[in-house]
Amino acid sequence: MEIGEKETVKDIDRSAPVIVELTTTIDATPETLWALHTDVNAWPTWNLGIEKAHLPGDFAEGSVFDWETAGLSISSTIMEVRPLRRTVWGGPAHGIEGVHVWIFEPATGGRGPTAVTTLESWAGAPVEADPEGMRAALERSLLAWLEALKTAAERS
Repeated sequence: MEIGEKETVKDIDRSAPVIVELTTTIDATPETLWALHTDVNAWPTWNLGIEKAHLPGDFAEGSVFDWETAGLSISSTIMEVRPLRRTVWGGPAHGIEGVHVWIFEPATGGRGPTAVTTLESWAGAPVEADPEGMRAALERSLLAWLEALKTAAERS
């Protein structure tokens, strides 16, 4: 970042009724993780929880990708991209407003392992109707996603 350049950081909705934050350590470089993470079209090949995924262009701020998980069709807009470090995407899906942040923190020297944090917020009427059930569902989903990412990255 250049001196004087303003740093903007997008975040989850900290006032949302459901927030889940998980971190795991993956024995892979940020480059390996980033390649898997940003190749949206390949997500279904390594993450069995994602039935379909399509990003028509580059993984860039403002791009929209469509994906299906748990029988739900979702359109997400990429809101922030910091190569090898952080992504943020989100949008409305079936009455739920979701914001999903991914953070990649390499070990000293940049050679694996890498700490991967995922945090997501959900708001909206379906969430307010059953916050505990929604929290449990989101946590299960994110745990499975992290495990799938770990397996794919450590196999690479």
